This record gives sequence, C-alpha cells and structure tokens, in this order.
Amino acid sequence: MNPIASSELIINNDGSIFHLHLQPCQLADKVILVGDPGRVEAVAAHFSSRECHVASREFVTVTGSYKGTRMTVLSTGIGTDNIDIVVNELDTLANIDLKTRMPKESHRELTLVRLGTSGALQPEIKLGSMVSSHTCIGFDGLLNFYANRNKVSRLDIEEAFEKHTQWNPQCTKPYFVDNSEELVKLFASDTVAGMTISAPGFYGPQGRVLRLPLADPLLNEKIESFEFKGQKITNFEMEGSAIAGLGKLLGHKTLTVCTIIANRAILDMNVDYKKAVGNMIEIALDKLK
Repeated sequence: MNPIASSELIINNDGSIFHLHLQPCQLADKVILVGDPGRVEAVAAHFSSRECHVASREFVTVTGSYKGTRMTVLSTGIGTDNIDIVVNELDTLANIDLKTRMPKESHRELTLVRLGTSGALQPEIKLGSMVSSHTCIGFDGLLNFYANRNKVSRLDIEEAFEKHTQWNPQCTKPYFVDNSEELVKLFASDTVAGMTISAPGFYGPQGRVLRLPLADPLLNEKIESFEFKGQKITNFEMEGSAIAGLGKLLGHKTLTVCTIIANRAILDMNVDYKKAVGNMIEIALDKLK
C-alpha cells in the first residue's frame, strides 16, 4: 500500500489533523461529542485536570481527566456532514501514522458518545427524559457514499420502513444502524431505549412548515405509526446516524443519548432545558469513567 496522498490526508504545519487541529497525543480513547461548542465547557467543567484546549471553527476540543479516567470532549457543530469530518479525523488520529501516512498495524478502538438534545415523536416520552438510541436512522444519505454500507445496516428494518412510509424515491435512501450493545446496556437504567432519526435539516426534513410546503405532509404521521417487532421510532435529531454508521465501519463503539426538549406528537416544548442537559452530562461522565 502506498502512503495516503497529501490531498486526501491533509496535515497542518504543526502536525495536527486538518479540521480539528488535534494531534494524536491529544486524543483520549473515550470521546464525548456535543453539537454546541458552548457545551464543551459544560462537560469539561467536571474535569479535575485539563491537558489541552483546541479551537478551530465550530470544532472545540478539551482533553482532561474525570475521576481518574482520561476523556476528550469535542463539539461537532450541526449535521451529519460535520460528523463525516469529525469521525474520520478522530479515526485518523487513532489509526493512521501521520508521519508515514500509512494505517497502523494495530487498531485503536474509540468510544464515541454523543450527548445532544432532541424532539420526541411518541406522546408518552416526557420532556426532560433521556433517549438512548439503540438504532440510529439516517435520512441524510451519508453512509450511502461508503462501501460496505449494507454490511453494517439493518436491512430488515429498512425494507419494512420504506414499505410502510411509501418512501419517496426522490429522497435519499434511509439507513438503519445499531449502536454498541455494550454502551446501550451501560445507559439503560437511566434512559428510554429508542430508535432515532437523524434528519438532514431542522425544518422540512423534520416535518416543520413555515413558508414552504412539504413533499410528503403525512411523513411524520407515518414515522410515528411505524413499528418493527414492538419497536417504535422515538425521536428526531441531526447527527447520530453518521456517528453510528461511520463508527461501525471503522470499528469504534458508538452511542447517541439525547435529552428530550420537545414533543412533536403533542406539540409541547421546553425552552429552559439547561438543567436537564446538565443532568445528562453528569450521568454520562459517571457511566464512562
């Protein structure tokens, strides 16, 4: 195998990876991913010590120690396009030698846990509760650009979902990927088990109407009524599918946990959700330590 070309693997002059501006030594095995750069400090405030603080665009990273466990917290910004950058660059830091530009012989497994906010799709899910996504559903199409997409996807649920919703062929083909069973079990006692959709937008892709009509005005109703072996789709967010899909392809453990700040089914919203998010952060840190 030839070294990876400089146009494909871009390394900054200081030896850091292109977008994240991180160097391999600055990455812990356990990584908490948050969307909002401001939320990085809410996590890092619990660290007893800090090794680094690196900021580049929307990507803010702090690596430190929590109760004796080394952790990294990193903001991704919004959307699965950013997750494509983040997960690939984290894997590069872990599994490619940046000096030789060659993959390492031994594989380093990362634990990637996204802590986010979300809107529920089932009326019984309470505001302030946490949903742990045992399966993530990608409306974004990102995973469809990678080989072996079908090997990591739940094709049985995908087929049933497309049939139930009469999926519009003009939309990107959805994909369903299970998160780490180990991490799902770790968070089970404090969360609602869920199937979570990652949408490629906040408005139309999640069924919101302002001035533009929807291609399928009934899609949210079809999503809410979908059931597969007793499992229902529980919530919308915008990043989890790419974390699950890329993480599984690259051999990392993944999970998305979201605090419910809105319930789309009953049209309820909690704009004062910081306390609930803080509680989620504390629970996650203690489980990952």
